[in-house]
Amino acid sequence: MRVMAFGTFDNFHPGHQSYLLQANQLGEEMVVVVARDANVFRLKGRQPLENEKLRLQKVQAAVKDININSQAVLGSLSQQFSFLQKYQPDVVALGYDQKVDIDKLKNEIKKAGLTCSLRRLKAYQPSRYKSSYCR
Repeated sequence: MRVMAFGTFDNFHPGHQSYLLQANQLGEEMVVVVARDANVFRLKGRQPLENEKLRLQKVQAAVKDININSQAVLGSLSQQFSFLQKYQPDVVALGYDQKVDIDKLKNEIKKAGLTCSLRRLKAYQPSRYKSSYCR
């Protein structure tokens, strides 16, 4: 089974590591999509503290340590959900506080002809390792 996880991963911290570890447990391989700087700005109204290349490198290193069959890639600038079709995950793992339009995501999954499930993962010490606290 292939798992897909996605996020900004700004200032990579133990909460991010926990998210990836939990996602990895849902399948044999994992694809992690790291948000592009422009998309972070569009969705959050601010630039990430670290640029997309640095964030990608940190996630690639973490993913390599977790599962040799997994990879981290940069997201698309124009087609946010294009990776669903490209990688065809069986499971999409969502962070405990990840803001995503669930109905839109389900619609995009259906448009891609997939039957993957959505799994909301557990928080890891959210009073300490929430990204907004780590800035």
